[in-house]
Amino acid sequence: MPRYLSLVQIDESTAPAEGPSDELMQRMGELIEEMTKAGVLLDTAGLTPSAQGTRVHWSGGQASVTDGPFTESKEVVGGYAIVQCKDKAEAIEWTKRFLQVHEPHWTVTCEVREIAEG
Repeated sequence: MPRYLSLVQIDESTAPAEGPSDELMQRMGELIEEMTKAGVLLDTAGLTPSAQGTRVHWSGGQASVTDGPFTESKEVVGGYAIVQCKDKAEAIEWTKRFLQVHEPHWTVTCEVREIAEG
């Protein structure tokens, strides 16, 4: 079965400074448990804020390093999930369920891409 990467992009300017609520974490935990029992979820994790990140850029034969925060970015990768599903449609359905556990004040986008094998 194919594997898919879901990149979780959040708008840090609208995300709560204190992070996810206890209720959101509970709902997310329940969904993660369901996905694990279904044999779909292979790995998932949240990431620290972009202010704690570093970008390494390659251009013109030179590498440059920039420490966060990255003010030019509205949406940043806030986490990921790797799922194994029968097809992309199933991966998208699980991703929709993940988005639906968030409260309305969150702005979250997931980019779902198949992982190239071999």
